[in-house]
Amino acid sequence: VQLQASGGGLVEAGGSLRLSCAASGRTFSSSYMGWFRQAPGKEREFVASITWVVGATYYADSVKGRFTISRVNAKNTMYLQMNNLKPEDTAVYYCTFIRTWPKNPSDYWGQGTQVTVSS
Repeated sequence: VQLQASGGGLVEAGGSLRLSCAASGRTFSSSYMGWFRQAPGKEREFVASITWVVGATYYADSVKGRFTISRVNAKNTMYLQMNNLKPEDTAVYYCTFIRTWPKNPSDYWGQGTQVTVSS
C-alpha cells in the first residue's frame, strides 16, 4: 500500500488549504484513517481521524473548529480542509492508518506534504 499526501503549500495566516490523501494498492474500507503533523524540532502529533465506513471524526483540541476531515469512499481518498490557519500549524502533514481509535497510528508513514503558514 502507498499513501500519498498532497495539497500543501505556503499560505498567509487566516488562509485555507485542503490536503488530500490517496491510497494505492489497498482500499480504505473497514479502516480508520488519520492525519498527523510534524513541525521542525518537534515530535509528530495527531491532528484528526475518521472512520471510513461511518465517517465518525475526532480532532485534536488545537485544530477543532478550524479543520475538517472527510473522505470520498468511491475515490479512496481522504481530505483535510484547513481554515483559519495559524503560523503554529506549519508542519509536514502525513496521512496514515489508525491502528487503535481514535489516534493511535500505524507504523506506516507515507510521504508527507509541507504546510507553511506565514504571519
